[in-house]
Amino acid sequence: MTFLWPHLLWLLLAVPVLIGLYLLMLRRKKKASVRYASLAMVKDAMGVGAGFRRHVPPILFLASLTVMIAAIARPAAVVTLPSQRSTVILAMDVSGSMRAEDVEPNRMVASQAAAKAFIAEQPADTKIGIVAFAASALLVQAPTNNREELNEAIDRFQTQRGTAIGSGLLVSLQTLFPGENFEVQQPDFRRGMRGGSRGQSLDEQAATKPEAEKKILPPGSFQSAVVILLTDGQTTTGPDPMEAAHIAADHGVRVYTVGVGSTEGINLGYEGRSMRVQLDEDTLQTIADLTRGQYFRAGNASELKKIYEAMNAQLILEKTKTEITAGFSAVAAALALISVALSMLWFNRIL
Repeated sequence: MTFLWPHLLWLLLAVPVLIGLYLLMLRRKKKASVRYASLAMVKDAMGVGAGFRRHVPPILFLASLTVMIAAIARPAAVVTLPSQRSTVILAMDVSGSMRAEDVEPNRMVASQAAAKAFIAEQPADTKIGIVAFAASALLVQAPTNNREELNEAIDRFQTQRGTAIGSGLLVSLQTLFPGENFEVQQPDFRRGMRGGSRGQSLDEQAATKPEAEKKILPPGSFQSAVVILLTDGQTTTGPDPMEAAHIAADHGVRVYTVGVGSTEGINLGYEGRSMRVQLDEDTLQTIADLTRGQYFRAGNASELKKIYEAMNAQLILEKTKTEITAGFSAVAAALALISVALSMLWFNRIL
């Protein structure tokens, strides 16, 4: 637990001072009581019959004061609260390799079913958008909270050639930030990708942007939306997914990645040709790490469903640093009321 105004905690020094004053008053009361001629009056003045009970109300009152001072310093703690995110973008791979049947009945059908189950569990006020990508990416459903429209958009998926993970990410970001233009360098995939390096095109683009557009947020700090990216293969065309991930990180958007299928790869026939499709876990893990998201691996339909369930829990409930001053104030008020009530009940006086 931390305090937003820790400099006010010096007020706690008043507590030991009050304790000292209370003990001093008890001592004076004891000395004054011996002056009474009646022994009954002495016992009554000293509170012998009350015993320790006479100290309970003052102790509770001091505890109330202590908690109230802590409340003034504005305490904050990391607590689990419902997510404030209002938009979720599902970026789903519709490349030809999604017809592979290593995930029953096949990868496409399993991913569609899991996505629908995920959508059904989201809060009613959460808007969900759907991006489908293969060799290019397209926003097939703008963010909406109409579940029927979302399910219909998922049912319309058609497999296509190519896999452009970077395009899927960029179109997702374009949906979240329609006023911006996202462009990255097109890598030569025949020579391999650059790994996690950021291309020169990003630097040139940043240099030409106005100062007002250069604001960079800490990774994972954008609380209004997340992107969930599902794919089963490697990038074969389109923008560099690493550069797209850096752009997402610079906008504070978390990207949760889901890998479907086998890392060993399988041979799949497509339009009279045979191709080998293989899951690129390293890229998906790096994208998740860069954006402060998380990577999930799904080897079969049941695992895919469990992943979406786990992800749903993360999106709906998340740990966040929250001010808990109201809780401290409530405890302080309760202690004060109890101390006054006990004093009235036992001694017919307020403290």
